[in-house]
Amino acid sequence: LQPRRGIRLSAPAAIQVTVRDALNQALDEELERDERVFLLGEEVAQYDGAYKISRGLWKKYGDKRVIDTPISEMGFTGIAVGAAMVWLRPVCEFMTFNFSMQAIDQVINSAAKTCYMSAGSIAVPIVFRGPNGASAGVAAQHSQCFAAWYGHCPGLKVVSPWSSEDAKGLLKASIRDDNPVVMLENELLYGVPFEMSEQAQSKDFIVPIGKAKIEKQGTHVTLVSHSRPVGHCLEAAAVLAKEGIECEVINLRTIRPMDIETVEASVVKTNHLVTVEGGWPQFGVGAEICARIMEGPAFNYLDAPAVRVTGADVPMPYAKILEDNCIPQVKDIIFAVKKTLNI
Repeated sequence: LQPRRGIRLSAPAAIQVTVRDALNQALDEELERDERVFLLGEEVAQYDGAYKISRGLWKKYGDKRVIDTPISEMGFTGIAVGAAMVWLRPVCEFMTFNFSMQAIDQVINSAAKTCYMSAGSIAVPIVFRGPNGASAGVAAQHSQCFAAWYGHCPGLKVVSPWSSEDAKGLLKASIRDDNPVVMLENELLYGVPFEMSEQAQSKDFIVPIGKAKIEKQGTHVTLVSHSRPVGHCLEAAAVLAKEGIECEVINLRTIRPMDIETVEASVVKTNHLVTVEGGWPQFGVGAEICARIMEGPAFNYLDAPAVRVTGADVPMPYAKILEDNCIPQVKDIIFAVKKTLNI
């Protein structure tokens, strides 16, 4: 087929990819690239993963690279940390990060502290990953956000993706990192399709750990978020734009180390700050951002107090109507923006 004169035929540069498929691509590419990488966790192999993130990987790489474990987070996390200490690169999946509390001794005392206190001479190149925060109708024991918990701990890197590019790029960067990394995904995002650029489709694509992304430029107020609430911030920004309020939306991507410089530069421009997160308010990610802004040069540019939008300060109820009222909604973000702008 010859194109008519003046018409250029080319393949589309971007495609739609779900977060689930982006994570699967990242695991597949890294298992293929480095024979030291292996995946372990409950149902990751023969069942293709509880959320189908590891679909097809066991058939492709076999029992030694994709390993089903018993329901014992303490046990298989300890095995993974020990393997990382002898320079294998395990990816340790928790069926939900709520269950990582069973293995918090291995994550903090064994992985994070050993790597830090040895000045990296005992590297622990491991990724702890799985769904984090609220899903739908799974109550308190499956709905907690651990961004603040793990972001509190020296020796860990903590990442929290929103889009498919975030998920693929951050997982690949985490697997290649010589430090222990906690990757906090969101179950409700797994089936959501996002546009993936031609660059992100490359096997060499990574998202640098510790660098935030400005998802939308704006001049009146800075919205800072991570994971699923980034989408809520963009929805709120679209509504507010119709009223002449231009929000700058920042996707943190990384909780630790936090890219406070990008937030500061935005606050200097907009003079207003609203943080949005699904976790509890006390000692949360938003609280840390507000403290860092207050302690730094951007504080002098604020025209109003910073405002936090968070989850309710209660264990997650099971009833849907109560659950909806415990999770930040678009209307809550709009209210907070108008509050800080005094309109």
